[in-house]
Amino acid sequence: MKIQPSIPKGTRDFSPEILRKRNYIFDTIRNVFELYGFQPIETPVMEKLSTLTGKYGEEGDRLIFKVLNSGDYLSKVSRQEASINDLKSNELASELCEKALRYDLTIPFARYVVMHQNEITFPFKRYQIQPVWRADRPQKGRYREFYQCDVDVVGSDSLLNEVELVQIYDTVFAKLNIPVTIKVNNRKILTGIAEVLNIKEQFQSLVIAIDKLDKIGLEGVLKELREKGFEETTLEKLSQYLKNPEQVNWSEELKASTIGMKGVEELEYIKENVSQLGLANDFVFDPTLARGLDYYTGMIFEVKANNVSIGSIGGGGRYDDLTGLFGLSDISGVGISFGADRIYDVMEELKLFPESTNQSTEVMFANFDEASVAYSLPILKTLREESIKAEVYPDADKMKKQFKYADSKGIKFVVMAGSDEMTSGEVTLKNMVTGDQEAIKKEDLTKAILK
Repeated sequence: MKIQPSIPKGTRDFSPEILRKRNYIFDTIRNVFELYGFQPIETPVMEKLSTLTGKYGEEGDRLIFKVLNSGDYLSKVSRQEASINDLKSNELASELCEKALRYDLTIPFARYVVMHQNEITFPFKRYQIQPVWRADRPQKGRYREFYQCDVDVVGSDSLLNEVELVQIYDTVFAKLNIPVTIKVNNRKILTGIAEVLNIKEQFQSLVIAIDKLDKIGLEGVLKELREKGFEETTLEKLSQYLKNPEQVNWSEELKASTIGMKGVEELEYIKENVSQLGLANDFVFDPTLARGLDYYTGMIFEVKANNVSIGSIGGGGRYDDLTGLFGLSDISGVGISFGADRIYDVMEELKLFPESTNQSTEVMFANFDEASVAYSLPILKTLREESIKAEVYPDADKMKKQFKYADSKGIKFVVMAGSDEMTSGEVTLKNMVTGDQEAIKKEDLTKAILK
């Protein structure tokens, strides 16, 4: 029976052209991570199911891809009822699955730190560029398999880490030529706002609403809060905060909240130090920023591309005691992530990929016969030693076919060495862009190509 080839929904094949562009993004991010002293680690594709569950909330738990136990797994299912259908799906999963595909890189990193705490030096600066999996409903811009590019520092409370993370964002996007706005807020400021407005009990509703400000506007936020029972005096004050946050004297407004003032102090420290760095991108305080509210405890970050209709392309923040989930308490950390897939979409839309990402091979040697190949191979080796990407056409086909192959791959130069060239110790170099060609001594070929 003929099988129709297909792949699971929410996954993708990547052509050489696309993968070269993706690798350009990954290499740029990786080089900046290492420039700032971060070290690479990798964690397994699979984690124990118990490591992941209960860390992402009820919705997150539903999106974890569980891995069926191998062997005669049904014989190990302990059940009270006669029929396996009487078991609830989550109970059945716990019986049949001990492992799961990693949902993100952060929880596996926390597990890694605890397991290797006697081998690593704190503060520990790590980066990770690996795929993750989520059993989400596939749609445009949302996949079941995608890459995360994370960088974190654990074992340090210093706000210098936050300053460096802002620099990392700025450096990466400057190198990628993507104009962005780096937004910051502090979880403590959000808590302080709730305290001074006497709405601590309605804190979650407040944050859920203001987090929608970009989508539904200020009036939409106020309407939603009004429907949830917020008083008009409270909404009037909140409106003043949200309209012009940069003009609010936050030290004065939050002076009655200890935690709020702590957030203001941390924010001012970050702003003061960042202002001296001469960032290439915009850096703004946004009190409506509330990402990962149950997860972060201090400074939070979000990056959006300017003049492109797409969501955030980066985010992160400070978290306290994440390793406490695995028994190692009082280890604070801070980290950020880059959204590689959205970054790719932005660069495609703005046509920002350099020409080099469209080119795999720079030079191709034509194949006339065995003698020409034997003559070409040592020259080919010399080019590769100079990091010039080169290949030889494998078969002695018609030149028209070989030129067509070079054109389809975007190869700029074709080197030909027939009987005349071999007799004279030369090669003929053809520029596939201009059509020009010239005879060159074989020992001068590298210099001519580099020029």
